[in-house]
Amino acid sequence: MTIDHQPPVYLTFGLHAHQPVGNFDHVFEEHVSRVYEPFLDRAEALDFLPVTLHLSGPLLEWLEDHRSDYLDRLARLVAQEKVELLLAGYYEPILPSLDRQDRIDQIHWMQEALRSRFGAEARGLWLTERVWEPDLAADLAGAGVSYVLVDDRHFVAAGFSRDALHSPFRTESSGRSLGVFAIDEQLRYFIPFQPPEDTVNYIRDLRASGRRLAVAADDIEKFGGWPGTFEWVYEKGWMERFIRAMKEMEATGEIRIATFGQALRELPSGGPAYLPSAAYREMEEWALPTEAYHRLARLKEEMGEERFTLGDAPLVRGSHWRNFLVKYPESNRMHKKMMALSTLCRDRGDPKEARRRLGRAQCNDAYWHGVFGGLYLKHLREEIWENLARAEGILRADEGLTWEERDVDLDGHPELWIHSHAFSALVSPIRGGAVEELTLFAEGVNLADVLTRRREPYHELREGGEEEGQEKDEGEEQNHTPGGDAEGTPSIHDLEEELRFGRPPPVDADDRALFVDRVLSGDVTLDGYAEGRFQALVSWARTALYLEEADLEGDHLVLSFAGPGPGGFRKELRFREDGVLTVRYRWDPGAFPDEALFTTELSLGAAARVRTDPPAELWRHPVSTFSKSEKGFDETVQGESVTVRWPVRLGEGTVHLARGAEAGEPQQESEHPPGG
Repeated sequence: MTIDHQPPVYLTFGLHAHQPVGNFDHVFEEHVSRVYEPFLDRAEALDFLPVTLHLSGPLLEWLEDHRSDYLDRLARLVAQEKVELLLAGYYEPILPSLDRQDRIDQIHWMQEALRSRFGAEARGLWLTERVWEPDLAADLAGAGVSYVLVDDRHFVAAGFSRDALHSPFRTESSGRSLGVFAIDEQLRYFIPFQPPEDTVNYIRDLRASGRRLAVAADDIEKFGGWPGTFEWVYEKGWMERFIRAMKEMEATGEIRIATFGQALRELPSGGPAYLPSAAYREMEEWALPTEAYHRLARLKEEMGEERFTLGDAPLVRGSHWRNFLVKYPESNRMHKKMMALSTLCRDRGDPKEARRRLGRAQCNDAYWHGVFGGLYLKHLREEIWENLARAEGILRADEGLTWEERDVDLDGHPELWIHSHAFSALVSPIRGGAVEELTLFAEGVNLADVLTRRREPYHELREGGEEEGQEKDEGEEQNHTPGGDAEGTPSIHDLEEELRFGRPPPVDADDRALFVDRVLSGDVTLDGYAEGRFQALVSWARTALYLEEADLEGDHLVLSFAGPGPGGFRKELRFREDGVLTVRYRWDPGAFPDEALFTTELSLGAAARVRTDPPAELWRHPVSTFSKSEKGFDETVQGESVTVRWPVRLGEGTVHLARGAEAGEPQQESEHPPGG
């Protein structure tokens, strides 16, 4: 009889549960019934414990208000040391995107919540979107964090071999050290999409080669929340088979099911590791501009999928996470406004309610776009802007109307930041004096919150002219997993690869804002205009205007701009202290063809009243985007384009924009319904 003296492999099983700030109640409810409860039911029934769990702050708050019994159940398991809880930034921010004190505040909020609700002193941290930057180590250690979870590709990108990553490591910054666990990408793709036998064989191979640690950690939503997974994981019995297989390995001494804290204490360290700035592979790809994304896709095809995903891929990388802020100026605008208000908040004594509002506005989901809607989901962006509005309203409660010249979005071009106790606005001289933000504090809305229509990689046609999304031949394999459901189920990334658009949707020539000014030919049709199929005779959308004068006139601030080019263009923005905005134009009619029209386009993200003097023709059309989600393509109405059109021969015109009805001279009106 052969005696097995090989020590067991520590299997650490971590789960991340999150719903973003502002998500719909029915989404929370669905995930409780189809993911959070079923997983816990089976884990308890079959004694697949201990597990390590992270619940985000927005999810904790919703559960406390709607399903406190679930939290009571977790508290019992925590007390029995059957569940280890993880920290993170409370409102699930990407920590490197915040300044140092904001990072620490977010972690302290989570520590306090876990301590008060569960009696837990959590020491490990789930790193949101696994976005790592080296200076995090000092801040995390200083906040009381003992270890953090990152992807194994972070190590491989630093030159480590994957075979050497089956130990807890140490990293440091400024002399402050913490443990680092490398999440095993192979296990991330096996669980739960492949048969349990694949995981069994993989762990046995690790043990045979003397490895001591297997790290499985990922989103809990893949256990019932992603398409097809509820049927596969629960109804077809994957989870029962998986747990029984792991328990059999535990009974034979092949594995020990352990928490990360136990593994950190009981396993020898792998030594020091200094990791580069990194995120998970798909996120780095999504951050690429469309053309660069296609170049990487061609390289991936040349390398082969297996070599790319498990071999040399970390050395052939996509983009830095922060380049979402380049790819999507709307994201950058939210982010830099949040950062500016955070600084203002500290300068003004850091009032608690304003600080919490800013914390909520740091929730990561609305700042980027990948396989889920993210930035494209209007209700998530609206929640960010509402929290920014409420915070700024508190901070400026006693402030009069004023303005400052400041590069708020840090793009190298100064904006004009106008604000009072009632509103905040950003005017961009480099964009023809367009209004990029008009936030009304009492209503909690940014009237300019409309996403620009852009070309995404999945909008493209197939090479050779075949349309993306064209149906496959009957005999062509539809499932990336050999054998179909009998052998496995597609992951969300497999499904993502199948999503292709049949007919590319419209793309905007210019980024959307309020008061984007052009002269159009008389033969431009509304349909062509709405589809973005037009060429302006003259456009000030990307023309720098010169600020001639800025005057405070009672409860009004008047900004007077002059522009280059034909027509002696003049633009005057008159902001009232309550946020009502009047824009007056003058131009030389003789500089343009007789049949031309002077136009200004307002992309409105919330209900507003548009009045013109003299009366003008108003073109209106919804601004819709088409984006990927876990269920396919989503069409989202981001808002409405309202374009004022005057015959160029008039030489002047005025537009009055207000949230509700305003008294004044009789003028043409256009009611704009909220974008949905």
